[in-house]
Amino acid sequence: MSEFKKGNVVQLKSGGPKMTIRNIGKYDLEEDECAACDWFVQDKAPWKTENKLFPLHALKKLED
Repeated sequence: MSEFKKGNVVQLKSGGPKMTIRNIGKYDLEEDECAACDWFVQDKAPWKTENKLFPLHALKKLED
């Protein structure tokens, strides 16, 4: 079973912004299980959000 779950705060192993897992599953053409992640592009209002699918093996869990 995966160490990841909805609501976890994660980051790409290679770095980048803190992201929140919205959902986990297999998506269309992806071979591996992926996390649908959301994150903010800037650190103050007006907030702009981005989202993307990432394979679980590319993520590391951060402390909540």
